[in-house]
Parts: sequence; C-alpha cells; structure tokens
Amino acid sequence: MVIRLIYLLACQTFRLLALLTRSNAAKDVEILMLRHQLVIAQRNRPRPRFTWCDRAVMAALLRIVSKQRRPQLAMLVTPRSVLRWHARLIAWKWTYPSRRPGRPSKPEAPRQLVLRIARENPGWGYRRINGELLGLGHKIGASTVWEILKKAGIAPSPQRADRSWAAFLKAQASAIVATDLFHIDTVFLRRWFVLFFIDHGTRRVHIAGITRHPTSPWITQQARNYLMDLGNQGESIRFLIRDRGAYFTESFDAVFQAIGARVVPTLPQVPRMNAIAERWIGSCRREATDRILITGQNHLRLIVNEYADHYNTHRPHRTLEQRPPDPLITPEPRPASNPTPVSRHDRLGGLIHEYKQVA
Repeated sequence: MVIRLIYLLACQTFRLLALLTRSNAAKDVEILMLRHQLVIAQRNRPRPRFTWCDRAVMAALLRIVSKQRRPQLAMLVTPRSVLRWHARLIAWKWTYPSRRPGRPSKPEAPRQLVLRIARENPGWGYRRINGELLGLGHKIGASTVWEILKKAGIAPSPQRADRSWAAFLKAQASAIVATDLFHIDTVFLRRWFVLFFIDHGTRRVHIAGITRHPTSPWITQQARNYLMDLGNQGESIRFLIRDRGAYFTESFDAVFQAIGARVVPTLPQVPRMNAIAERWIGSCRREATDRILITGQNHLRLIVNEYADHYNTHRPHRTLEQRPPDPLITPEPRPASNPTPVSRHDRLGGLIHEYKQVA
C-alpha cells in the first residue's frame, strides 16, 4: 500500500509539472469545453442531447485543442460523432428541393367541397361523391376523391355512417307529432285548459283550442280540426305522442289511426317521453303567461296565439340551427355590416321583442 501511494503521488506530481508547462489559452479551452459539457449533462437527463448550437461549439473547441490532448479529455462525444455531425451538415448544404412526381394537387375549394359532401352524407362512397361533383361542374376523378378522403382521415361510407340515437331520432322526427294540455289560472281563480299540437321535425306549434272542461268529444273534435288544417300534410304523420289523461279516449285515437298514424301513450309519471311538448309548455309559461295577469278566455286566447305566432315565425331554436320553424324554407338573412339598421317589433305589449334588419 505504501509503494502504491508513493507511485500515485509521483504520477500526480509529474502531471502538475506538465500542466505548468502548458499555456493559459490551452487550459482555458479545456476548462470551457468541460463546463459546456457539464451544462449539457445537467440540462438533459438522464441522457444528454446536443442541439445544433452545442454541436457547433463542441466542434470549434475540439479544433483548438491539440491532437495529443484530445484522447485525454473526458468527452461526452467521440470523434465519430463529430464526423457524423459534419456529414449531416454537408448533406443539408447540398440538398436541393425537388418537386414530387405526379399530377399537381387540386385547388382548395374543390377539396373542401369534397369533404363537406362526405360529412353531410355519411352513406355516400367516393364514386357517389364523384358523380355529384360532376353534376356541379367539377371534373375530379374518383381516385382523386378517394385520395382526398383518405388524407383527411374520413373512413369509407359504411364505417362513417352515424348510427347514434340522436341521428336516428332526428330522422324519425319529421313523422312525429305530440299533443298535450296545460292549464292557466286567471285573476278570478278560474282554470282554463289549452290544447296544442307540436311537430317534432319543424317544432311548429298549433293551438287547437281553449276550454274550461276538456271532455272527450271536445278534444276529439279539435283533433279533426287539426288534421283538416294540415290537409295533405297530415298524411305524413306516423306517430302521435300523448299522455294517459282520461280525456284522450279511443275516439281521439281513432282520428289519427284513420290516417295510418300510431298513437303512443306515455308511461305513467314519465314526462320525458313527451319532452318536446313539455318544453314548449315551460317556454310559454316563463315567457308569456306567468308574466301577465289573465282575465278570461278571450284574453288567454289572445296571449297564447300571439306567443305561438312568435314561437313559429321568429323565436330561434337550437335544434333548427338557431332559426324559427316557419322560415326554414326561406333563405338566411344577408350578412349584417356595421351601419346596417335594426328595427324592433314589440309583442304582448312589449313583453317580447323581435329584431329585424331594415330593408
């Protein structure tokens, strides 16, 4: 042990003597290189990774260090790594951009049209979309349509079809009509009943009648009047949703069964089965009847009909993309600019406001 200790002391002494003979510049370069490697090791853990700035600094410092000292330094990189960096730099320097072979890409407008048609028609394949584009004057090949859909991540038609309950119920809504009764108490504590029908597809409301005593013959006659007002449109009704009130008797059901509709009574204490009708009752109460003192039948008829007209012609609906039921077939209003004047129309004595652009 004593001999080994003497040997190590002698080696360190000779190293110190050799260090004294070196210039200060060479020492500073080695110190700077070691410090830079320490920063890299502390910054990236557990494995150090070099940025292009780190590579440039290390290559420049290695150039200054003498060849005899390079093998003696504690380095995070090997000479092969430095040569690989240099080869990558040369390859990047002399690499020219080249145009990909093949036909030029299609303009953005036709590509967006292809994606729009595919999203709006889940059951259409790329050949069906290609035929629709040809009818619109866009000469795009079927293979190009397939490539556009593939790059956008849109699956083939059988796989992207929406089979959710929301899509199913929306498709059936055009053939469903709901009906219900709700009561209103007047100032003189008399209770009146309002019978209405609402179309699930368009959300259009039809006020059938108002009475104090909703008997079976009266409700049956209101159902006949409702179908007479619809005319040929009544033939599209396939389902009628109603509650299990005693006033909805077999004679009432027979009126709709005569046109081929199926009557669906709601389950006991399950109002959500007739949710759209219940929602309209809540809207009518919150926005109109609960904010007015009603005196009698004529006053109630005026208020309910006025609100139903506002509901059908102006009030926006989230299900209808914020549009009212009646103007669905009319074009959307023109985009408004800053100086476009807006007029206000009051309903129910200013209780409800409607806003429109001034022509």
